[in-house]
Amino acid sequence: MAKKTVNVAMIGAQFMGKAHSNAWRQVKAIFDPPVEPVMKVMCGKFPEELATAKKWGWQETSLDWKEVVNSPDIDIVDICTPNFLHPIIALEAAKAGKHIVCEKPLANTLKEAKEMLKAAEKAKIKHMCGFSYRFAPAVQSMKKLIASGGLGEIYHFRAAYQQDWIMDPDFPMVWRLKKKHTGSGALGDIGAHVTDLCHFLVGPVCEVTSALETFIKRRVIADSDVGAWAAKGSKKTKQYDTVDVDDAAIFIGHIKDKNTLASFEVTRFAGGRRNYNSIEIYGSKGSLLWNQEDMNQFHYFNRSDPEGLQGFRKVLACDPGHPYVHAWWPPGHIIGYEHL
Repeated sequence: MAKKTVNVAMIGAQFMGKAHSNAWRQVKAIFDPPVEPVMKVMCGKFPEELATAKKWGWQETSLDWKEVVNSPDIDIVDICTPNFLHPIIALEAAKAGKHIVCEKPLANTLKEAKEMLKAAEKAKIKHMCGFSYRFAPAVQSMKKLIASGGLGEIYHFRAAYQQDWIMDPDFPMVWRLKKKHTGSGALGDIGAHVTDLCHFLVGPVCEVTSALETFIKRRVIADSDVGAWAAKGSKKTKQYDTVDVDDAAIFIGHIKDKNTLASFEVTRFAGGRRNYNSIEIYGSKGSLLWNQEDMNQFHYFNRSDPEGLQGFRKVLACDPGHPYVHAWWPPGHIIGYEHL
């Protein structure tokens, strides 16, 4: 019996657009979803962005997101745009009765995020935000171990998400460096991931104290908004603009209703760290370490091990007993970023 199909419209055609396209294309080959997604239309801001649509698996393209969102052919709207557009598109999609997938951070302000949630609940649609790292088999395995009491009372949660992609002073001004477009810098962009991992693994953070810094305060204006990761500065005019978001943030707090301390460091100025998303959890019975650059394994310390054999052991989360692995490859065959 043929499955019901749902037509997907993706708004945004750059880095996250590519990642989400891969997910829509692969999901039915890896899992067994109750409905079959149809990659109906990809919508972008520039015609040159849409050249990849066929390669990525989309049937149609458009430059008019509002028309796409309100099309009766569309069932799901996937929002992969710059952050300031998330609430604008989401509210329109909810009004049109479309189910919503939205990239993180959900919005630039808490007020906007609450408005999005209220609209989605009022429309009685399905909605989700793209915190995919919590579904890595290693992270899921750590969650099971913590939930079973394997770490005992949790004392510390420590996270560091470090990148270095804007350290070059000649790297130009792009939308990710303007507050009106992105809301915040490293704090919202990569800090959203580590705070979500903390929330998922040990609980929500409260009583936060923070320090933020912008190391390079003015940058040359980019030639184009297309491809922010590979943007080039304008050699002709050398016009500059002010960076008004954080390059790095450090914050500490407590886990709500628990005797647990949490600390976070997020930065785009850690030379040599391309995408080092790491977490450390220390409890009364044991400890856990994981980093995304080596995402298929985690390290586990058990305090009950006999003297002389204590220490961190490496656990390769690629066996059938680990969450989701049954849907991928045989034991020991690792997965990558594209699977998240």
